[in-house]
Amino acid sequence: MQWVKVLGGLVGASALLGLGIILGHFAIPKGADAPAPGVSVSQDLDLEILESVMKQLDASKIRENLRELSREPHLASSPRDEALAQLLLQRWRDPESGLDAAEAPTYEVLLSFPSREQPNRVAVVGPTGTVLFSCRQSEQNLTGEQGGPDVVPPYAAYAPPGTPQGLLVYANRGTEEDFMELQTQGIRLEGTIALTRYGGTGRGAKAVNAAKHGVAGVLVYTDPADINDGHSSASQTFPNSWRLPPSGVERGSYYEYFGDPLTPYLPANPSSFRLNPDTVPGFPPIPTQPIGFEDAKILLCQVNVSVHNRLELRNSSNVLGIIRGAVEPDRYVLYGNHRDSWVHGAVDPSSGTAVLLELSRVLGTLLKKGTWRPRRSIVFASWGAEEFGLIGSTEFTEEFFSKLQERTVAYINVDISVFANATLRAQGTPPVQSVIFSAAKQIPAPGLDGLSIYDNWIRYFNRSSTAYGLVPSLGSLGAGSDYAPFIHFLGISSMDIAYTYDRSKTSARIYPTYHTAFDTFGYVDKFVDPGFSSHQAVARTAGSVLLRLSDSLFLPLNVSDYGETLRNFLQAAQRDLGVLLEQHSISLGPLVTAVEKFEGAAAALGQRVSALQKDTPDPLQVRMLNDQLMLLERTFLNPRAFPEERYYSHVLWAPRTGSVATFPGLANACSRAMNTSLGSAAWAEVQRQLSILVVALEGAAATLRPVADL
Repeated sequence: MQWVKVLGGLVGASALLGLGIILGHFAIPKGADAPAPGVSVSQDLDLEILESVMKQLDASKIRENLRELSREPHLASSPRDEALAQLLLQRWRDPESGLDAAEAPTYEVLLSFPSREQPNRVAVVGPTGTVLFSCRQSEQNLTGEQGGPDVVPPYAAYAPPGTPQGLLVYANRGTEEDFMELQTQGIRLEGTIALTRYGGTGRGAKAVNAAKHGVAGVLVYTDPADINDGHSSASQTFPNSWRLPPSGVERGSYYEYFGDPLTPYLPANPSSFRLNPDTVPGFPPIPTQPIGFEDAKILLCQVNVSVHNRLELRNSSNVLGIIRGAVEPDRYVLYGNHRDSWVHGAVDPSSGTAVLLELSRVLGTLLKKGTWRPRRSIVFASWGAEEFGLIGSTEFTEEFFSKLQERTVAYINVDISVFANATLRAQGTPPVQSVIFSAAKQIPAPGLDGLSIYDNWIRYFNRSSTAYGLVPSLGSLGAGSDYAPFIHFLGISSMDIAYTYDRSKTSARIYPTYHTAFDTFGYVDKFVDPGFSSHQAVARTAGSVLLRLSDSLFLPLNVSDYGETLRNFLQAAQRDLGVLLEQHSISLGPLVTAVEKFEGAAAALGQRVSALQKDTPDPLQVRMLNDQLMLLERTFLNPRAFPEERYYSHVLWAPRTGSVATFPGLANACSRAMNTSLGSAAWAEVQRQLSILVVALEGAAATLRPVADL
């Protein structure tokens, strides 16, 4: 791929000048790639450049970006989606504000669409099959934007075709416990249609759980209690407020894994081996269809569900924009968001893309003027087909697995940049906490005189830290956006940055028009962020983090912050699992020792960094220390730790199904072994998971010790 050639060729040329050339702060590429006189290539973060970038990020330009991005629906692989890919290429190749290089590689991936010829249908039928009531097949056209030919009707992507008919059973959130409760009540589930509401478990899991109990089909709706704080009338909802109107239907992918379904662990290139679509694991086993809450409350008795979804191989593009690093071009800081949406997608994902375009415009302008070039390379990414299961980003990590693992410093994800306009919300692995805090402390909070984004953030989300006292809460990363393959598959320190709502004023699980045809520019402009000051705040925060990671001499990753997480996990295991483990002759002693080793090694590394910062360090010393900081996250990977999970190999952040807030593998294994006999295979798995943890933590500690200490 060309982006690799752009960066790789530069590294190769530099290598001819000697190891120190590509390792230290004198490793500025020669010839055509050398910075012009006056270009800022400082040995450390240039605070004047940082301040200049912050001032130039323009809320009005973000607003205009969003207007254009969300003007038409842009479902993955659609003509409009590809047109937006070309728009990004045009921006990143602009002679006055473009980047060093831009390209749009394409993958051939399996997507799922509803049939235009046979629309999906849900109906109440009488004993003779007479249709007594039909659910809406499209949302009400309230603003003139919900009825166009490119508005995809509501559907459950990857749900199989079929026409089940049966009695309707309300199954709450469709969890395994919900179906067990129905059976306990003596309700016969075989051959029924289950009505479920969003939340509680993943979309696809609702169909999987239902099928286990003989359910023939599943309907899923968004309950106004979960999204609208209970409000449901037309006068209380969009377009009169930001709440979901009664006809609103949440679309989504019901595929249980991520990446292209046909090419797991392989990039979806023409030459790659593909699975048989008829036997691909992870698809819903029974027909499934989403509906609006206005229809959900009417459905009674016998229901007929007709699903005519079809699978298609489609081309989907990622768009990559590259700024070559002047000193360490072989170290990459990635910043990405997906481009595709279910309909107009103003909030999801275009609010993030609007911010990405403005940040890349400002940095590209400085680059073209010859006043700045980053120390490390920056790669901007617009991922394709995220809504179908993080496909574009996953294919990218599969294709460049080794190169990205060896060279990527961190991944910054800004998907939905603004859920609402109250406060910052950040998620990430512990080492990125300090750089996000540093950025947030320097940026004024919109509309709050004298308060920084950090000051405002701590008012809404905070926790007590043994190391720092009261600090903002940094959430952990699941698999809800394109950071997933970077953290779970590659072990790259990652984060997700957004503005969100005041939890004391709404219990909405997400912004109300999520994945519906009502997520439009007008919705954002009127209800979500009038004036776009929160979009600007996210641009400044993410931009500051990006520059700190790309330009700082020492990577601003604080590995000691992992110690606090490990200690909390350990204490939870001791408190909630210790007695149970002792009953089965399983000791947490080795895990205690491993955590202590990590804490000691992390503290010692921090001291070495501090000592070098006070001196004039040798470039090789800086490089070695930075590699230790960069590679720490990789040490927590074990591809055999969770054989039942696809792509999840991070032993600290894999999905946790057990109830104890501790190491996921240990929690899950103990949960499964709880009611089994002494010496069972389930308890052997507990011991295996404990050993996996100990080895990972000891390996992490070894990575942090001086590199000469073997």
